[in-house]
Amino acid sequence: MKTVKIIGVPEHFNLPWHLAMEDGAFEDRGIQLEWTDVPEGTGKMTQMLQDGEADMGIILTEGIIKSISQGNSSKIVQGFISSPLLWGIHVDANSSRTSISDLRDDKVAISRMGSGSHLMAYVNAQNQGWDTEKLEFEIINNLDGAIESLTGGSGAYFMWEHFTTKPLVDNGTFKRVGDCPTPWPCFVITASDSFIQDNEGVLKHVLEVINTYTSEFKQIPSIDRTLSNRYEQKLEDIKAWLSKTTWGQEQLSSATVNEVQSRLHDLNLVDEVKSIETFLWK
Repeated sequence: MKTVKIIGVPEHFNLPWHLAMEDGAFEDRGIQLEWTDVPEGTGKMTQMLQDGEADMGIILTEGIIKSISQGNSSKIVQGFISSPLLWGIHVDANSSRTSISDLRDDKVAISRMGSGSHLMAYVNAQNQGWDTEKLEFEIINNLDGAIESLTGGSGAYFMWEHFTTKPLVDNGTFKRVGDCPTPWPCFVITASDSFIQDNEGVLKHVLEVINTYTSEFKQIPSIDRTLSNRYEQKLEDIKAWLSKTTWGQEQLSSATVNEVQSRLHDLNLVDEVKSIETFLWK
C-alpha cells in the first residue's frame, strides 16, 4: 500500500473523495489515501504542501496560483470544480449595513494571508471600484473565528462560500449583504513537486479514481439528501448549490492560469506573470 496524504476543506465539494474512500476505491489500486480536513482553508493548505505535511490538496485556484508564483514547489495536476465559487459577503446580523457599498471603509475578516477570503476581498474591492491599497485585514483563522469577530463587535465583514455560511445567515448569526463569484473555475487538485517526481504512476491512479466518482456524482440516487444530511444543510439549499456546481476532469487551461495571474498582478498580489509550466503538471 502506498500512503498518500491529502488535504481539503470540510465542505460539500469534497464528498466524492469521501465516497471513494468509503468504497475502498483507492485501496483497490494499492493506495492508502489519508484525508485531513483543513477548516482554515487555502492559506493553511498551501503552507502544508510547502512544508511537506501533505502530498496533495484540493485548493482554491487563485490561492495556489499565488502561492506557486511566490515559490511554493507544487503543481496543479488537474481541475476539480470547473464552475465558479459563490462567495457570500457577511456582516453581523445586527449591523445596520445592508449592501456591499456600505462596506467600503470597513476592515475585512480573513482566515489568513493568501487565503481565498483574503484574495477575493481584493477581487470584490476591484469590482466595486474601491482603492484596494486601503484594504485592512483582521486574521480570524476559520469560520468559528469569524463568528467570534463579527458577533463580538469588530465591525468587519467576512467572505466565505455562500452555502457553507447559509445556516449562519438563517439562524441570525450573520447577515449576507451580497455575493461575489470567482471569475474562474474555483477548485483544483494540487500536488507537491517532490510527490509528483517520485509517484507519477500513483498520482495517475488517484486522478482516475476521483474522475470516475466526480463524473457520475450528480447521478447518484438521492445524492442531494446525502449531502443535506452530512453537511447539515437544508435540502433546497443543496439542490440550489448542485444546480450551480460542476466537477471537472481536465487539466486547468493555460488561459485560466493567465487570467488569474493577470488579475493577481493587477492587484499587486504577485510580482510577475510567469510561464504556464511554472503552474501546470503536464
